[in-house]
Amino acid sequence: MQLPERVRRAIKEQEGSSEIVIGWTQLCVVVTWSALYTLSPKTFSSTAEFEPIPWVLSLYFVFTVVRLIAAYKGYLPRWLLSLSVVSDVSLLMITIWSFHLQYMQPAPFYLKAPTLLYVFIFIALRSLRFEPGYVILAGVVSAVGWLGMLAYAIGDGEMEITRDYIHYLTSNSVLIGAEADKIISILMVTGILAVSLARARALLVRAVRESFAAGDLSRFFDKGVADRITQADGKIGAGHGEIRNASILNVDIRGFTAYAERVSPAEVVGMLARYQALVVPIVQSNGGTIDKFLGDGIMATFGATERSDAHAAAAMRTMEAILDATDAWLEPDSETGRPATRVCAAVSSGDIVFGAVGSGARLEYTVIGSAVNKAAKLEKHTKVEDVRGLVDQSSYEQAVSQGFRPRSRFENRTQRTVMGIEGDVDVLVRP
Repeated sequence: MQLPERVRRAIKEQEGSSEIVIGWTQLCVVVTWSALYTLSPKTFSSTAEFEPIPWVLSLYFVFTVVRLIAAYKGYLPRWLLSLSVVSDVSLLMITIWSFHLQYMQPAPFYLKAPTLLYVFIFIALRSLRFEPGYVILAGVVSAVGWLGMLAYAIGDGEMEITRDYIHYLTSNSVLIGAEADKIISILMVTGILAVSLARARALLVRAVRESFAAGDLSRFFDKGVADRITQADGKIGAGHGEIRNASILNVDIRGFTAYAERVSPAEVVGMLARYQALVVPIVQSNGGTIDKFLGDGIMATFGATERSDAHAAAAMRTMEAILDATDAWLEPDSETGRPATRVCAAVSSGDIVFGAVGSGARLEYTVIGSAVNKAAKLEKHTKVEDVRGLVDQSSYEQAVSQGFRPRSRFENRTQRTVMGIEGDVDVLVRP
């Protein structure tokens, strides 16, 4: 499957980290072996002419250090990784082969060495990379290596083949079945690890893809909404919603249309980007959620994605902060000819439905309810009232009861009808 470049880079970074872990594990292995060899009593004669273990351990230590440095520098081409696998197994096989020289015995003597068990350490070590190919390489090299050791032992003139298991254990004879069992065990362990790694790698790729998807989702949706989508226990469908008592904040740039008609599209987009970069952090710092961008308008919710006992107060504080922050930013600019613009906002609170709407093919997480409609109509009515901030009386009183204390002047006005809202609407306005 063709993976996006960023997914491949992320997986490559994971593989690089794995190689560092492998390098340190190898270093721990060689240090442990060296310590055990140094401290343990020697089982061979002090007059032995050949003692290969110190040489092998020294070479393996140097190779491991070089490989670890290469892992930190990020220079680990496939040929070097493959060479590392072959070197691990080869050094182990050479060490085992040398036992018959060290102990001055016929070649079949080394076939009974328990040191062969270390081959499973080298095979398992490759599973840290999440690439089954290197596990298979380690297993195949180990099986072929032991087969070569068996062939060498059979070719020894002092070799004896037997079918007697007791005689096999108590002499330097060769039991073909026992050696075949060792090779079969190596290949079986290799196969099981390779299959497990193939499945694990598929999960790794999926996890990386979903991680990027979740990250992208949080850029297009508010984090609270993105978390609800990605952490849902089941599939989200239309009609999946909850009733909440929440507050809605609508923000809009008054005079933006006239401005957009006089400048280039790039300047329009740039201004919107600066405006949103100013407003969005204020909303989020007060616990609000960006529901959607409506051109030069922004709709935010408080207490919708997460229940809150102070949503109205948070919405009012946010409106004040936005209007204060944009006071000087949108003044007319005589040098560029930018017309006068100003940011206006409105708040309304009440019961809303927060959930998914749409069809099975296209869903949107949003809020629905009279408070949503009222906030939009109040924001439009700021032009009629010639004010920058507008909130209905009940929402204002709810905000005050939740601890809101206005920093700027609000006036009480009564309107019979506000942009089609039926019934009396008592409004508080901020000049």
